[in-house]
Amino acid sequence: MTVTYRKEEGVGIITMDDGKANAVSPQLLHGLHAAVDQAVADDVVLVIEGRPGMFSAGFHMPTLNAKGPEATAMLTSGFQLVEKLLNYPKPVVTACGGHAVAMGMFLLLCGDHRVGAAGAFKIVANEVAIGLTMPRTAVELCRLRLTTPAFQRSMLISAPFTPETALLAGHVTELVAPEDVSATAIATAKQLCALNMTAFRGTKARVNGDALRALGSRGGSGQRGVRGALRLRAWSRARCHTRAARTWRCAWVGRA
Repeated sequence: MTVTYRKEEGVGIITMDDGKANAVSPQLLHGLHAAVDQAVADDVVLVIEGRPGMFSAGFHMPTLNAKGPEATAMLTSGFQLVEKLLNYPKPVVTACGGHAVAMGMFLLLCGDHRVGAAGAFKIVANEVAIGLTMPRTAVELCRLRLTTPAFQRSMLISAPFTPETALLAGHVTELVAPEDVSATAIATAKQLCALNMTAFRGTKARVNGDALRALGSRGGSGQRGVRGALRLRAWSRARCHTRAARTWRCAWVGRA
């Protein structure tokens, strides 16, 4: 199964595991939406975790590269999921046991508490580096979660972060050993069950309100909002004609 859901002592646990990179495909998104809807019905604190070594590598590239109606629908569904999680009425804990790339990073940032794995992992929004204009939902989510310098570097130059620098930047709020990520996230979620949820809901609405209002006023995750993400820039497809130009470009996007 790509997405599984289970309940444990007042906590709903969603696990993404396709045995590979946890690409955010239409099928995975269908499972995630269904699992989140079930968690709402169950009235539980929510944990979202990936597989060991990989939270998610982002949107399913074959679907995205096709640039047809299915790609638009996939993007729309993905960013609707972001908004759904920002509006989730109880705490959301995300558990990142490895890499989180592009949409995988955005799902990580949906957590009110975000547990990361220490180690040789990468957290990055690489949209600009691969020639995609950053979707508005992603921009507002990152503006909400990241420090200002990290937000600028992440959005504009696709800067990669290690778990240690991600902790300073705001991608994660806690680092533990990789083998402890899931247990730590679940234990934290169980502790959060003791919160006054009326106060939590009201405060979460205020904390996330500016970002959600910005999305509403700009088209957010609707069809118009995601179409821009499918426009590949001509310069991103052009080959660099000199070694110096290639070196400059690689350094600029943080891959040198």
